[in-house]
Amino acid sequence: MIGWLRQHRDAAALAVRRLAAAPVNTLLSLLAIGVALALPAGGQMLFANAQSALRGLTTTPQISLFLSVDAERKAAQEVEVRLRRMDGVAAARLVTREETLSRMKAGQGLGEVLDALPKNPFPDALVITPRDERPEAMERLAAELRKLPRVEHVQLDSAWVQRLDALLRLGRTAVVLLASLLGVGLMAITFNAIRLQVLTSRAEIEVSRLLGATDAFIRRPYYWFGTLQGLLGGAIAWAIVAGATAWLKAPIGELAGLYRLDFALAPLATPEAGLLLGLAAALGWTGAALSLQGTLGRDGA
Repeated sequence: MIGWLRQHRDAAALAVRRLAAAPVNTLLSLLAIGVALALPAGGQMLFANAQSALRGLTTTPQISLFLSVDAERKAAQEVEVRLRRMDGVAAARLVTREETLSRMKAGQGLGEVLDALPKNPFPDALVITPRDERPEAMERLAAELRKLPRVEHVQLDSAWVQRLDALLRLGRTAVVLLASLLGVGLMAITFNAIRLQVLTSRAEIEVSRLLGATDAFIRRPYYWFGTLQGLLGGAIAWAIVAGATAWLKAPIGELAGLYRLDFALAPLATPEAGLLLGLAAALGWTGAALSLQGTLGRDGA
């Protein structure tokens, strides 16, 4: 085990020396990888912030329950008590027909029309706040509410919830698609870098084989080269996103203040940053593996 760890240590050191041997090419490759990874990482950061902002801007979805016009006030109060005992209901508020009439009379051009009616045409209603705001959960709750006595109509205010949910799914899909395409680009950069190194070191590789080196021993530094290249490129991507976040934080905060919004641009969270670095390293290793697959055999590292 100690010998295996020492071999990997030596291979990693050799990979670092190879990266440092061509600083200009290494820097350009790392910048290309960093920019490629910064695009989906920045998109994820902006998407997470937009998701948080939208949730803060939107009101809580509600369900409006209308009783029959001839229902007595006692029946409305009984329904209200029953609603507050339901597991799926977070809150229920009774809106009397008198409140509705007063509010409608306050509207332009409606006062005279309503005064001409022989009686109040509005029913008692209840405004319900669900515990679960998911569209499918609200649909199930609405179906239960329609079974209550004296209920004439149930209006489900979930259209905006469904639109928002579809928009968020589209955003996630776009970020994943962009990350996948640019991840292929990262593997292509590593693929070409490794293949070029193998071609320029072919004589050294042949001598190593004559001295008894296995393919696994020969391949190990290249795996480390690809992994380190991806990891360093991921670190540059994180730095780009962090710098962009710091640069945009002040103007976005000023814009939010003009609209009286309590919003501040947040950087990539620690788990997301760790995932970025891990995926970058994995993509670098994969690019190296693909490059070496047909060159140095299929022995393991």
